[in-house]
Amino acid sequence: GDIDRPIFPRSACKVLQALPLVASGAADALQLTDEELALACASHGGEAAHARTAAAMLAKAGVDLTALECGAHWPYNEQATRTLAHDGQAPSALHNNCSGKHAGFVCLGCQLHGGRADLRGFLSGYVKPEHPVMREVSAALQAATGFDLSTSARGTDGCSIPTHAVPLRHLALAFARVATGQGLSADHARAARRLRQAVARTPFYVGGTGRFDTRVMERLGERVFCKVGAEGVHCAALPELGLGVAVKMDDGNNARACEVVLAALLQRLLPLDDADAGFVHGLSDLTLRNWNGLEVGRLAAAPTLR
Repeated sequence: GDIDRPIFPRSACKVLQALPLVASGAADALQLTDEELALACASHGGEAAHARTAAAMLAKAGVDLTALECGAHWPYNEQATRTLAHDGQAPSALHNNCSGKHAGFVCLGCQLHGGRADLRGFLSGYVKPEHPVMREVSAALQAATGFDLSTSARGTDGCSIPTHAVPLRHLALAFARVATGQGLSADHARAARRLRQAVARTPFYVGGTGRFDTRVMERLGERVFCKVGAEGVHCAALPELGLGVAVKMDDGNNARACEVVLAALLQRLLPLDDADAGFVHGLSDLTLRNWNGLEVGRLAAAPTLR
C-alpha cells in the first residue's frame, strides 16, 4: 500500500489526543486514576464500569454528563445494551464509546480554564477546532506525528471533534515515539509513558469485555499498546523494540482482516514464549461459523506476513 497517502486514523490516535491531559498537569491536579487515564484513551463498550468511570472524571472536574459534547448511542457491548433496555433506561453520553476521551477533554479544559468564573461557558463548544482544548489536542497530534496538519484534509469525527488525515508513515512514527519518548517533548514523553502504564494496568477500560485491544494488553501488558480506529485502522506501540505500527485496511472492517493483520505483525515482531505466541497466533487464524455452528471459512494471515 501507499504509506504516504493520508488516511483518517479516527479513534486509533486517542492516546496522542490524550497527551495534553497529562502534560498540562490536569491529570495530577484532578488526581485521575489509572482507570480514568485508560478510559481517556478508549473506544469502550459502554459497560457499566466504563460509564461510571467517565462520570467520575467529570465529577472531579466539577461538572456532570451534560458537559459532554460527544452525543449518545447504545453501548457497543450487547449485554450492556440489554441491561439498559431491561431496566427501561435510555443510553446517555456516558455510554458513547468516546465518553472517556471527551471526559479527558473536559478535564483538560478545567485545567486550561484555571479556576476562573463560568467553567461551563468556557467548556461550551470544546469540540470545535478553534477552541483552546482542541488547539491543544491538535498541536499534540501534529507534534507526535511530525506531520503538518494544515496541509491535509480535516473532517468531523463521529463524536464531533476534528479528525485529521495523516499518512501511515507518520502514524507509525508517532506510535514509536509513544513507545520510547524519543522525539517527543519532555512533557509529552512523560505523558506517553504514564498513559501506556495506566492502560497496561487496567486494559479493560480501553476496550472492554472480549475486545481485541483489551485481550492483547491483558495478556502482554506493557509490551504492547494497541488501539483500533474506525474504518479499518489499527496502531500499536512496542516499547521494548522501540517500534510503532500503523495499519489501514481498505475494506474498512475493524473486526476482520484488520485484527488478523495486527495479530500477525505482533507475532512476527515480538519475541514471545510458546504460550504467548499461541495466544497471539489464535487471534490471526480464526474459524468462521454461521448461526447454525457450521464452519464456513477462515480468516488467516498469509505466511509471508508472519
